[in-house]
Amino acid sequence: MKIGIVCYPTFGGSGVIATELGMSLADKGHEVHFITYKRPVRLDLLAKNIHFHEVHVEEYPLFHFQPYELALSTKLVEVITRYNLEILHLHYAIPHAYAAYMAKEMLKEKGIDIKLVTTLHGTDITLVGSHPTYKTAVEFSINNSDAVTVVSNDLKEDTLRLFNINTDIDVIYNFIDLKQYPKETSIECDRSALAKSDERIVTHISNMRSVKRPLDVIEIFYRIQKKLPAKLLLVGEGPEIEKVENRVKELGIYDKVLFLGNSNDVKKVLCYSDLFLLPSMTESFGLAALEAMAAETPVISTNTGGLPEVNIQNNTGFLSNLGDVDDMAEKAISILEDDNRLLEFKKNAYKQASNFSLEKILPLYESMYVKAING
Repeated sequence: MKIGIVCYPTFGGSGVIATELGMSLADKGHEVHFITYKRPVRLDLLAKNIHFHEVHVEEYPLFHFQPYELALSTKLVEVITRYNLEILHLHYAIPHAYAAYMAKEMLKEKGIDIKLVTTLHGTDITLVGSHPTYKTAVEFSINNSDAVTVVSNDLKEDTLRLFNINTDIDVIYNFIDLKQYPKETSIECDRSALAKSDERIVTHISNMRSVKRPLDVIEIFYRIQKKLPAKLLLVGEGPEIEKVENRVKELGIYDKVLFLGNSNDVKKVLCYSDLFLLPSMTESFGLAALEAMAAETPVISTNTGGLPEVNIQNNTGFLSNLGDVDDMAEKAISILEDDNRLLEFKKNAYKQASNFSLEKILPLYESMYVKAING
């Protein structure tokens, strides 16, 4: 198949999944074209069957905000026509599915019927999409897609609750390529450069927005390190990072926290980790939690959104109410203070991650593409 993928090229979960999906499809022999305003951070342009088309937005004094949707739809028409694409996979309803519908209408004049598959990831539904300014456009984009998927049952329920949907929605979970994650016993996982032999390593990875509650991460870790030797690895950058640094200094634990910034080496960071913290306000799925579990790292998270579908209570980790840092810290300590219990949680985490393996999820997308193309 000749497949176009439209996504945000950033470190966020939707961009990561879209990129990994495209590269996996290319590995299987499909021709994959990424169409976005910048090269996705995890995209290997030297890989076979991978193509990248940059969307340029011209700046005009007339426009206070540059019209990305217009530039994107025009670029989609160009790429689809030149490379005879059969299907577009849009990650996020707006602006991507909305722009794709415009392209689809323009292509009809050329006798081309491009099929649209839209994957909803969460923010485009629960935050941006449900806002009155965008709700009508989001609803229109969903209903005019040839196929629609969501990344969790919880997100499907939210979508049906917030919008008047007259098309089928399929749940296709996010996935993980387990082969890419080194084992704790491998040479790549030498922890000695980061922590002493008796120290536990706790990790948080996010875009450091308020919805991820990074300040809660600090409060949880502060309580952990009072009970046992530990280091905290923080991966990511964002608007809350300055507040996080200030709080770390206030608590006097700056020597126990490593700020690693944005990183493409997440797998190696997780390989070092004993525990992953994800106290988010909401997660439509929780890809960061799944990545942690693939690296045999148990998870302490909130019980919001799709997280209970990924992180299994008292098995792969624990779920707590939003903002209950005392409970999260208590549960974290209960895992970290006992070597045998920690090992059991690590094994359970990896076993759960295998339920979301690339080998299980990729065929679901391929089948959906074929179904959409065949009408």
